[in-house]
Amino acid sequence: MPMEIKKLPMGIENFKRVRTDNFYYIDKTGLIRDFLENMAYVNLFTRPRRFGKTLAMSMLKYFFETGSDASLFDGLEISKEKKLCDEYMGKFPVISITLKDATGRNFEQAKSNLRYVIGNEALRFQFLTQSDALSDIERSQYRALIELDDKKEYAMSDQTLENSLSTLSHLLQKHYGVNTILLIDEYDVPLDKAYQAEYYDEMVDFIRRMFGKVLKTNDSLQFAILTGCLRISKESIFTGLNNFRVYTIKDVQYNEYFGFTDTEIRQMLTYYDKMEKYVAIKEWYDGYHFGNLEIYCPWDVVSYCHELRMNPAVNPQSYWVNTSSNDIIRRFVGMAKHSTRNEIEQLIEGKSIKKKIHQELTYRDLDSKIDNLWSLLYTTGYLTQCGPDENDITELVIPNKEILWIYVEQVREWFNEEIVKDSEKLKNFCRAFEENDITAIEEGFNAYLKRTISIRDINVRKAMKENFYHGILLGIFGNMDGWDIQSNAESGEGYCDITIENEDREIGIVIELKYAENAAFDTACQEAMHQIRDRNYEEVLLDDGMKTIYRYGIACYKKRCRVISE
Repeated sequence: MPMEIKKLPMGIENFKRVRTDNFYYIDKTGLIRDFLENMAYVNLFTRPRRFGKTLAMSMLKYFFETGSDASLFDGLEISKEKKLCDEYMGKFPVISITLKDATGRNFEQAKSNLRYVIGNEALRFQFLTQSDALSDIERSQYRALIELDDKKEYAMSDQTLENSLSTLSHLLQKHYGVNTILLIDEYDVPLDKAYQAEYYDEMVDFIRRMFGKVLKTNDSLQFAILTGCLRISKESIFTGLNNFRVYTIKDVQYNEYFGFTDTEIRQMLTYYDKMEKYVAIKEWYDGYHFGNLEIYCPWDVVSYCHELRMNPAVNPQSYWVNTSSNDIIRRFVGMAKHSTRNEIEQLIEGKSIKKKIHQELTYRDLDSKIDNLWSLLYTTGYLTQCGPDENDITELVIPNKEILWIYVEQVREWFNEEIVKDSEKLKNFCRAFEENDITAIEEGFNAYLKRTISIRDINVRKAMKENFYHGILLGIFGNMDGWDIQSNAESGEGYCDITIENEDREIGIVIELKYAENAAFDTACQEAMHQIRDRNYEEVLLDDGMKTIYRYGIACYKKRCRVISE
């Protein structure tokens, strides 16, 4: 009987489920060995989101926690380390929480959600209510962590919440007679959300006190591991921690344990018989440099391979859009002045820029100057390093086609917001199409192109370049009242880039856009007009009763355009 093909772990971040429900697993258990040989008292791993931090934390929990199933690690790399397994596997109480949901529109709501996170974790240890190792006072301290109020919400006072992790680690140590391990995933998410919602100072102060009580001079703690996207300033959150180690994307240590290596990708594609997609996957999802290693984004690779199994012809796409709002790029583009926009253009062209990276920031620092946003783009995975640092300066590039696509989309959204600020200019430009004023159209579009961030000659197919200019026009036209606009709709014997109907004036407009390679504007314009005539694009407009039809061939190159009409 043939072996059952393993499922791809789409969104599965529970190590036990991955191992017991026949999901494909890329062995990252070497992290346990390396950590135990080099651990500090408090350890922080910073990586961009979607690079496997949560699954790694789940793996650590199931390895260390008392009563865990040792068979979960059978055949994996850590199982070869018999001495370490005998000494550490299943030997410790573990507190494991994620703070990704400890957020809210205001500070009180965020604290309520934090109570929920910690209360639910405390519920796993209800045996503490009957523990003979605890005193009556200690058992009452535990009950205070899990008691509910009249609304069936956790009733912890602010003081109890502040002490909760410290209290729970102490109670577990008393019960088991061994120190407690603390795992905190996405530690910086509450700070990010607090900054956005303008209660940052209150949240920083609260998290500082909570972390201070559990991470400093806590004799009940064996060690702590935290993960996050940013390394928040030590003075801000981790004040007074002496035995504290941070492992960032610049460090060599542990770089192979977050994300997929090229060897792992090849093995995975061979297993699913998809090696013919290797080049496409490398172009779209590779390109990150952690320390001295090139890394693929695991979320993207798994998502694309999952779709390939259902539809072998599907093309790569951006999966980050489905997991993040990408607000950081939008904010960055909005803050950018002329020189910075030129640098963004260089990046979009596939070139590199050099910047000083500040890895230790507070959220308050992020918007204070544009240099800090460069650092944020780097630490969150929207830029990556190429080559070694020189004199503390880092050379940065956009890592792959997926992130390039996100930049282009965010630039387009920013531009669409910018153009509506001058409504009169916008209306005059659009009316020029109804009046067949080629000079006004060409001058107006050139003016708009000079204001935006150009994709120039980026190393992508011609169709994507044309789509960029197509998107700019659609963004402009979308603000025009009384226009029925169709994009890439079937018309005549093909699909026209843009058709417009003004029913009140019975005017129909046909637009075909071309990218003018090497500034060959006349050739590209004539090609566009030939396509309009040859494929009879105006047919649908005539059928809809438009009496006057204007046909425009528009050729674009960098920040210039040319327009012809008939």
